[in-house]
Amino acid sequence: MASIAVSEVDNTIDTPGRRTPLVTGDQTYASVTHMVSRISEESQPLIWWLTFAVAFPSLLMFGCLIIYLFLTGVGVWGNMSPVFWGWPIVNFVFWVGIGHAGTLISAILYLFRQNWRTSINRAAEAMTIFAVICAGTFPGIHVGRVWFAYWLTPYPSLNLWMWPQFRSPLLWDVFAVGTYASVSLIFWYMGMIPDLATFRDRSKSRLRRMIYGILCLGWSGSSRHWMRYEKAYSILSALATPLVLSVHTVVSFDFAVSQLPGWHTTIFPPYFVAGAIFSGFGMVLTLLIPVRAIYNLKHLITPRHLDNMCKIILATGSMVGLAYVTEFFMAWYSQNKYEYDTFVFRAFGPYWWAYWIMFTCNVISPQVFWFKVFRRNTILMWIVTIFVNIGMWFERFVITVTSLARDFLPSSWGYFSPTWVDIGMLVGSFGLFTTLFLLFCKYLPVVAVSEVKGVMSQHAHAEHRHGHGGDH
Repeated sequence: MASIAVSEVDNTIDTPGRRTPLVTGDQTYASVTHMVSRISEESQPLIWWLTFAVAFPSLLMFGCLIIYLFLTGVGVWGNMSPVFWGWPIVNFVFWVGIGHAGTLISAILYLFRQNWRTSINRAAEAMTIFAVICAGTFPGIHVGRVWFAYWLTPYPSLNLWMWPQFRSPLLWDVFAVGTYASVSLIFWYMGMIPDLATFRDRSKSRLRRMIYGILCLGWSGSSRHWMRYEKAYSILSALATPLVLSVHTVVSFDFAVSQLPGWHTTIFPPYFVAGAIFSGFGMVLTLLIPVRAIYNLKHLITPRHLDNMCKIILATGSMVGLAYVTEFFMAWYSQNKYEYDTFVFRAFGPYWWAYWIMFTCNVISPQVFWFKVFRRNTILMWIVTIFVNIGMWFERFVITVTSLARDFLPSSWGYFSPTWVDIGMLVGSFGLFTTLFLLFCKYLPVVAVSEVKGVMSQHAHAEHRHGHGGDH
C-alpha cells in the first residue's frame, strides 16, 4: 500500500511554472457530484459497519458512566488531593484543541483565498462540531451536584451570592466555547446548503427528499440565492476567524491566571493556540486519509491537500517544540526555585514517561515532514498523525497533573492514578466523536461539492487563458 501511495503521487508532482491541480482525473461537474453523492446514496462499506460496531457501544458506555457518576459522585474519578484537576480537564482541553483546524481551514484560508481548502473543509468543519460536543461534555458533568446546575445561571433570586463568578476563567470558557460552537455550527450548516439541495434533487425516496428539502431551506440555485449565500459565508468567515485565536487563548487562562509554578506564564496563550492547530490538523489527516481510501476520493482529496496539511503540522509542531524549550529557559532564567523544580520534576520525576512521550510525539515525529517522501506516503503520514494526537493528549496531562502533584510542602505531594471510570470516559468520548463522524459520512456531503466546482471553474479559465497566450 505504501508503494501505491507513492506512485499515486508521482503522476501529479508540480511542474515548473505550473502547480498540481486541486482536482485530478479529468473530472466533470457531473462526476464530482456523483462521486460525493454516492457515499450517502449507496450502502456503506464493511469497514464503516465494523467501525460503527466499536464506536457506538463505546458511546453507550460513555452514557452509562455519566449516569454512574451522577448517582455516585465525582469521587469515582481519580481526582483527589493534591491533584484535584485530573483527566476531565485534560480531556476537555484536548477536545477543544481538536476542533480548531476546522474553523481555521474554513474561515482563515477562505479569507486568504486559499483554494486548496475546498476538498477538506467540510469534513474538518464537521470534526470541529463533534469535537466541541465531546469537549463540552466534561465541564457539564464536572460540576458535582448536577441537579443544582441551574445555580450557574444568573436567574433573578434573592440569593445573589449564588450567581456565577465572572472573574473566574472557568466561566470565560463557557462563553468562549459556547460562542465558538454556535458560530462553527452555523458556518458548517451554511456551507452545506447548496450541497443539501443537490442531495434533495437526487433523492429517490420521498422521505429523504423531504428531509433534505427542509434542510436546504428551499435552495433553488438562483443568482439571488448565490449572492446572499456568498455574502453570508464571507461575514461568518470574518466572525469565525478571531475565534480560532481567542477560544484556546481563553482556555489557556484556566492555567495562566493561576499562581501555581508551571502554570502562571504568559507563553500559554500562543502556545495553546499553536498546539490546538497542530492537534486539529493531525486529527483532520487521521480522519481524511482513511475516508479518502474507503470512498475512493483520491481525485478530490489530492496529494497536494495532504502535502499542505503536513507542512502546517510541521510548522505548528516546531512552534510547540519552541514553547517547550522556552518554558525550561524561563524557569532557569527566572531564578524561581519552585518554577525550576516544577520543570525538572516534569522531565525527570515520576512522570518522566509522560513528558518524554509528549516531547517525542509532538516535536520529533513531525520533523519527518521536512522530507517530501514522507509527505507523499499516506501510510507513514497517517502513523505520524496518530502520534501527534497521542502526544497532544499527553501534553495536557503533563501540564495539568505535574503542576498539582508536587505542592509547596513535601507533605502535600502525591501521585495521580486514573480510575477505570477515567479510562472508560476517555474511550467513551472517542466513541461519541467517531459515531458522530460516521453518521456524518453516511448522511451528509463529506466534500463541499459546490466549492470544488468553483475551483474547477477557476482552473478551466486559467487553462483557457494559458492556451490563448494570455490574450483574454
